Amino acid sequence: MTYTFKQLINGQWADAAGGNTWDLIDPGSEDLLQEIPFGDATDAKAAISAASEAFPAWSNKNPYERAEVLLKAAEWIAPRVDELAKITTEESGKPLGEAKAEWLSAMNYFKWFAGEGVRAYGRTIPARVSSRRLNVIHQPMGVIGTITAWNFPVYNIVRTWAAALAAGCTVVGRPSEFTPRTGMLLAQALHEGGAPAGVINLINGDPASMAQEMLNDTRVRKIAFTGSPRVGKLLMDGASRTMTKLALELGGNAPVIVFPDAGDLNKLAKTAVSWKYRNCGQVCVAPQRFFVHETIHDEFTKLAAEFSSQLKVGHGLQGNDVGPLINAKQRERVEELVSVSSSKGAKVLTGGKRKDGKGYFFEPTVVMNVQPGMSVYDEEIFGPVMPIMSFSNTDEVLKHANDTEYGLAAFVMTNDLNTSILMSERLEYGMVCINDWLPATAEAPFGGIKGSGIGRETGSEGLLEYMETKTIFTGGVL
Repeated sequence: MTYTFKQLINGQWADAAGGNTWDLIDPGSEDLLQEIPFGDATDAKAAISAASEAFPAWSNKNPYERAEVLLKAAEWIAPRVDELAKITTEESGKPLGEAKAEWLSAMNYFKWFAGEGVRAYGRTIPARVSSRRLNVIHQPMGVIGTITAWNFPVYNIVRTWAAALAAGCTVVGRPSEFTPRTGMLLAQALHEGGAPAGVINLINGDPASMAQEMLNDTRVRKIAFTGSPRVGKLLMDGASRTMTKLALELGGNAPVIVFPDAGDLNKLAKTAVSWKYRNCGQVCVAPQRFFVHETIHDEFTKLAAEFSSQLKVGHGLQGNDVGPLINAKQRERVEELVSVSSSKGAKVLTGGKRKDGKGYFFEPTVVMNVQPGMSVYDEEIFGPVMPIMSFSNTDEVLKHANDTEYGLAAFVMTNDLNTSILMSERLEYGMVCINDWLPATAEAPFGGIKGSGIGRETGSEGLLEYMETKTIFTGGVL
């Protein structure tokens, strides 16, 4: 199968209007993969125009017709999963199995929203006057701009595109310049699945100018962004100019609270390690600050360090457990977080340094003696570092767990029903996992509170994020 790695604008594969390109690098080898079109505001404006022109016809299709495109996109992916995963691993660095899991999940998201789109129910409200009728309907919002991060180049995109398209919106998507080919493959899946010209548009290029074009153009009704709080705040400032709606997923600093009744400690530590280093720790819902009860802290820490040291670090296509960080800048940041925290008293039990040779690798790292005020405690690490602390009682650990600007995901390990209910209600996070490590699925809402963002993706809530609610008042009914 031939895959096209260009921009998709109005149903046509295109180079950047200005002819510019981007050197796409394999983070596991630092080798050049290929040159990719790298556009700017001109390309964004062309894509917005195409999406705007396509919106009336697409929004007027019935949801069953729109569902057919999503289902055919899933069918296009199915026989190609292994090939697509290899391409994603090359540009993102993640182990091949993780990349394959993302592509398999993409099919689930397309299928689920194909079904959910036909259930965008309105309602009839009984009126106080017998001659009056009150009805509520949900209608497609319009052109949706998406700006997504590199850490989950399939998942970050598909959850938004599937919902927006099922709702009847058209899309202008900008993937990360570090993982553009994965976004182009998703666009090709929809293109091959029968999406009319202009319904799905993909642009790749300068993030600032493309984002400003989306913010300045009143035809873009909403922007869905996955990325840093710094950029999210800039988008909020810019959105005030045109009252553009936003969906923001801005990362997390997830606490993991391990109670002494959590069960088999060996199994728990091994599982915790595998989830901690998933995608080299570059996961917004990654378990980060481990609070372990004082009665089991030492044993858990010892096991976590042992299992971490046994992980194989290397290129994602070579059967390794942990791949590289996305680029040199990210590796330097993680290195600095560990170094600064160590200078303040944190103790590195294993790892703590980059791996020799090519590739942006950093060893799986376990850190203890961590305190508030240290970088590995306060900041979102986004790397393979596992800080572990002890606690003695529930009130204490709740205070520490909630003491952060973030509020995306939290994890609680306990076999006590009362403890699980209490913690799930009092943790200030949009998602809480009890004896579970994956707060993401097509059928449930995903999103955070506080500094972790605005809005929800996936679930029925995710569909309604891309629809406007209209109330119809009819009088004089005799």
